[in-house]
Amino acid sequence: MLFRIDPQSSLSLSDQVAASVRRALADGAAAPGERLPAARDLARSLDINLHTVLRGYQKLRDEGLVELRRGRGAVISDRAGPGRGRLVQRVHDLAAEARAIGLSDDELLTLIRTTLNPGTSS
Repeated sequence: MLFRIDPQSSLSLSDQVAASVRRALADGAAAPGERLPAARDLARSLDINLHTVLRGYQKLRDEGLVELRRGRGAVISDRAGPGRGRLVQRVHDLAAEARAIGLSDDELLTLIRTTLNPGTSS
């Protein structure tokens, strides 16, 4: 799995770590059950702080893409597959686009709820 970090990007380093895993899932380069590199090793190879990598891994855990297991490290969840990886990345892209045009998080959530449940008011 290839991790790419761009120090000049507006995306935080931890978000870039998480995006690398999402991209690998979406492309089929990573699969459920696969171990991610040890956070310490990845931090060293990318020349970033260990806690930055851990934050990226925690984001992936919160998205249901990765399981963090003590003593075993980060493992891609059985629920994670190409479809879920693509969807999570698209949600991140949607949130970034909404912020770029000035939509608040609440406005975006209202728009999503309205789209999911047409004909109901929030």
